[in-house]
Amino acid sequence: MRKTVFPLPIRNSSFFFYVNSLWKLKMNNKYLSAMTLPKFSKKNDIDLMRTTITEVNEDGSVFDNNSSNVNSKIRHFTVNFGPQHPAAHGVLRLILELNGEEILRADPHVGLLHRGTEKLIEYKTYLQALPYFDRLDYVSMMTNEQCFSLAVEKLLNIEVPERGQFIRTMFGEITRILNHLMAILSHAMDVGALTPFLWGLEEREKLMEFYERVSGARLHAAYVRPGGVSQDLPIGLLDDIYAWATQFGDRIDETEELLTDNRIWKARTVGIGRVNAMDALNYSFSGPMLRGSGIPWDIRKVAPYDAYDKVEFGVPVGQNGDCYDRYLIRMQELRESLNIIYQCLNKMPEGPVKVDDWKVSPPPRAEMKENMEAMIHHFLLFTKGYCVPPGETYTAIEAPKGEMGVYVISDGSERPYRCKIRAPGFAHLAGADMISRNHYLPDMVAIIGTMDLVFGEVDR
Repeated sequence: MRKTVFPLPIRNSSFFFYVNSLWKLKMNNKYLSAMTLPKFSKKNDIDLMRTTITEVNEDGSVFDNNSSNVNSKIRHFTVNFGPQHPAAHGVLRLILELNGEEILRADPHVGLLHRGTEKLIEYKTYLQALPYFDRLDYVSMMTNEQCFSLAVEKLLNIEVPERGQFIRTMFGEITRILNHLMAILSHAMDVGALTPFLWGLEEREKLMEFYERVSGARLHAAYVRPGGVSQDLPIGLLDDIYAWATQFGDRIDETEELLTDNRIWKARTVGIGRVNAMDALNYSFSGPMLRGSGIPWDIRKVAPYDAYDKVEFGVPVGQNGDCYDRYLIRMQELRESLNIIYQCLNKMPEGPVKVDDWKVSPPPRAEMKENMEAMIHHFLLFTKGYCVPPGETYTAIEAPKGEMGVYVISDGSERPYRCKIRAPGFAHLAGADMISRNHYLPDMVAIIGTMDLVFGEVDR
């Protein structure tokens, strides 16, 4: 058995610390008398500003960590990782049980960003509920809107015009690039690579400008709506998107040059956070977390929506299920998204961008200035809303992080009776204990980064 000795006032030091009764109480009176303290000379004086703790054995000798004594093994202890940790990607609190630096157990505590979104939606019309979805995964906004809009359209039994479908698909892939840039490069920054993150922010600014030009907002766009999109593309936007796409491939190559064969990056990701196919299915993983384990599941392929059945793209799949495989998948998905954007630019048809039903989508502003009926429809749409036939539906899309699903129940009124949101990050975080077990504490940072967590959707 060993005892812990806390340093008492030391002479010949520039800083003096005097033990008081309060300090003794906090230490549960587990201090030794001055007789058992090791004697310090002026030569090996201790700087008490470093809060040094000396461990001694029963005989008074200084405890040696390298000793082969069985009784001198470090005991298990518990630490808090977050919620203020810079690598937690939000308000994540992990309670880690450690043996030295080895993780024995990880217990994620969620709910610190809970805002009651699902309950708030029950008190809003279907159109008023749409902006709440922008605030869920606030890194990939339009795909959240797309999921809810598809669910409402299924209940209303309406079909979006072809031009509206292609616009949704194009901006869905722009959103995927926005998300993967943040996911890959913030992951790299967490393990020490700073340069790619700054390059990625520059590209994200260009894409947010496209958001702003179609909706007026850089982040919370509310552009994709039930029935189509809020308005047509401004003049010249397609040309600017094409000009951006021609140079973005070079940026992907530059990022891969810095990371893919970097020995430090591979040391931090290869073999870290391995998930086999069975565990990935049991924990309901989706997106890159599932495809990294070798399962080629992509909702855009197996259940196409909008214009995904009119474009061609590949589904990258990993082999080892580790952080490095998931990084490679996201890098390849950047290229596939760029390919889809090219196809949407080339195949973009003419025509309306939303359904021609004034009870669901607002009439044109020019029409409202001349037609009283159009003005009345506009007023009723944004005040009372529209009644959705009774029914229920579960609609899922392939969001950048995985399967984003919405289960909507309608009772025939203009407000949802229930709206359950299935966020991919919630399922991924549930597997944090399984993924991180028997890894070391620094590996937890790489594992959180590869999960691509955003707590707006996890806590809801």
